[in-house]
Parts: sequence; structure tokens; C-alpha cells
Amino acid sequence: MAMASPLPVRDGVGATRLHVPMSGEWPTVGAYMIERFFHLDPEGLLARFDRGEIVARDGRPLARDTPLGVEEFIWYYRDPPAETYLPVELEVLHQDDDLVVIDKPHFLPTTPGGKFLQNSALIRLRNLLDNPELVPIHRLDRATAGLLMFSARPQSRGPYQFMFESRQVQKVYEAVSARPADWDASRFPLVYRNHISKLRGELKVRVDDEREPNAETLIEVLDDDSHVVHTLLRPHSGKMHQLRVHLAALGLAILHDPFYPELRGEVPDDFDRPLQLLARELHFTDPLSGEARVFTSGRTLRYAPPAR
Repeated sequence: MAMASPLPVRDGVGATRLHVPMSGEWPTVGAYMIERFFHLDPEGLLARFDRGEIVARDGRPLARDTPLGVEEFIWYYRDPPAETYLPVELEVLHQDDDLVVIDKPHFLPTTPGGKFLQNSALIRLRNLLDNPELVPIHRLDRATAGLLMFSARPQSRGPYQFMFESRQVQKVYEAVSARPADWDASRFPLVYRNHISKLRGELKVRVDDEREPNAETLIEVLDDDSHVVHTLLRPHSGKMHQLRVHLAALGLAILHDPFYPELRGEVPDDFDRPLQLLARELHFTDPLSGEARVFTSGRTLRYAPPAR
């Protein structure tokens, strides 16, 4: 069972739990933290003890001279990073006691990470709905727009999480790619499979053609013109960057993808050139009510061919 935090969620963000050694060369918990967080000002860190900002499992404030070995876990709030507001807005499409579905814009990350905290779908939604118990049931890349589902309370979270883990959710995506010189629409629809793995510390996933495929996508062509190809994607699996990798392998790299086929490195966000990938539909049978559910994004891909 997860260890409950003694501190409430603040501004949509939960407190951080730190495991402290029960023995070692440090005379106090404060001394351990000074060495652990060597990049921080030591006196500034100890001042947080004096202000009662670092607490034990029962919520009791700890002193700067609390001996090592007294507390195995402590909690505190991280100092929020300096953030530049992302000029994009999420839209709530559905809300009930158990489930919240949003239409996520491009550039907004699903959860906090790196330089994004308040500028994440999770924290914005917690603050918007005043619900600190919200957690995402699945993820979308920061660059990808479209449907994203959140559990609204712990009591009913498990069945929704299992639904995704057991592939009971049908996902439909759209993408727009540059039309290759040797474009042949007659190849489609097709099913593309390969083996994808993600190694810690690497930005891109790896493809291993010698291993049994673990990623599968049905790819159909919606439309094309002299410049672009508009595809419909139905992933059977949910590997990281799967759709981006599969289209790139077919010579249909998604427009404005900085990762595939070649990693371009970190570049500033260009809000006029979003990745042309959209999570368009989610289909599933609600595990609580047995009701057939269908959610559809109201967003469109800017570079898709105009409707004929």
C-alpha cells in the first residue's frame, strides 16, 4: 500500500517523500540532506527545518538537529521551478465522480517534469477542478495533442488502470506527414510491427529488428495532396513513441517531429509548428457502469489537407 503523505497537496502539487538512512556518517537528518542536496545553500536548507517545513510521517515538524536514525522517511515541498507560462489551454470534455477526460493541447506535458510543474495538464487540472486526487490513467507526449483521461478518486482508480494495462481501450490517432517522392497509397491500409525499447537516459527509443515485435499499429490513409499525407492510426500496443517510430520507418515521418527519424536536439517551442499528431478517439466499455463510452477530440491538425 502506498505511504500516505502527511502534507496536503499545495497548488496542485504533492509533497516530496525522502528516504533517510537509519545509520551512517551523518550526525543529523539535516546533515544528510546537506550532503544529498549539495547544490543547495546549506543554511537555506536548515532554515526550512526552523520554519517547520520538513516533517515526519505523522506530520510533526523536525528540527535541524534531529538525530539520524529517528525518522526513515520525511516529507517536504520542493521549491517550484521558475516557469514561463505556456500559452495553450486544455478543455474538459467529461467529468463525473470517477473519470475526467480532457482535450490536451500540443506542448502541454501530461505530468510535471523538468522545467514544467504548473505548466502540466495534471497540475492545471487539479487546480481548475479543485481536486488533489486526480491522476492520469495514461500518458500523451508533451508534443502530442488530444484525449487524455484522469482518475478522479482512488476508490475507483484500479479498474480504469487495468483497462489500459489489458488493452481494453481502443485508441485512434491522426497524423500528418510530408509526402515522400516515391509515395504509393496502394500499400495502405497496412499493419506495421517492430520491437521497441526505451533505455534510461536516452531520449529516443531503440528498434531491434532481431527481436519479436512488441509494438503494432494499423495505418490507414485518410487523404493526401501534393505536399502531405494524412493518416489514421490504430495502435494495438502502447509503446513510447510508437506511432512516431512506425510512420518514420515507412518514410512518413510526422511533420515537425524533432526526434524521428533524426534527433534535432532541443529547440525552443514553435507554437506555429506543432507536432502533427492527435489522439482523436477513445473507445471502451466503462469498467464500473458497463456503459459503452466514446470520446472524440475537438482539435484538428493544422497541416492536414483541406476537406474535399
